[in-house]
Amino acid sequence: QSIDQYQPKIVWVETPSNPLLRVVDIQAISAILHQNNTLLVVDNTFLTPIFQTPFKLGADLVIHSTTKYINGHSDVVGGVVVAKNETLHQTMQEWANILGLSGAPFDSYMTLRGLRTLQLRMKAHEKNALALAQALLEYPSVVKVNYPGLPNHPNHAIAKQQQSGFGGMLSFEIKGGLREVEIFFKSLENFSLAESLGGFESLACHPHTMTHAPLSSEDKEKAGISENLIR
Repeated sequence: QSIDQYQPKIVWVETPSNPLLRVVDIQAISAILHQNNTLLVVDNTFLTPIFQTPFKLGADLVIHSTTKYINGHSDVVGGVVVAKNETLHQTMQEWANILGLSGAPFDSYMTLRGLRTLQLRMKAHEKNALALAQALLEYPSVVKVNYPGLPNHPNHAIAKQQQSGFGGMLSFEIKGGLREVEIFFKSLENFSLAESLGGFESLACHPHTMTHAPLSSEDKEKAGISENLIR
């Protein structure tokens, strides 16, 4: 109904989403959008091409923050847009040229270096994330764990259908509020408090006051980003 009403040129989805790891049915959405000549853009940063290939599911454009898993060494800031066909590719290339959007040579070299070990790293990330998610389920102070690889995740079936893996990102909610969150972060030993992801180090962040801090309290509540959420 919204597609018919607003007639958008582009719909942008992030799946799994940040920070709640919600999964969107790419194939179902693309079928609806293409009936209305609407392009589907998929942010595939969390899974990379190793665990999800949106083009096979109907996406027209795929984007990645190469800062994260693709580079994988926390020493590059970059991004990439990949087009499904030559026409879209030419359009994106023209705009990149007009706006001056291109990666620095050394940054590009570093990103290509990271690609060489991407498959090995993603499998290790996934193994560690699943083990951590399963362990968190056993903690009495944890009230909810968001990880699509868990059978109790509401989108587990969709994730299994369109993904070949579940990735290395998870989030969870603990009992209490900001005071308990502060105690939690001060108690960490093997994780650093930081916003990024996808590197060689283990990071934890508080979306409510960090990655999603610019959102209003109303928007945070609407998005499900609570004070006791940890990513």
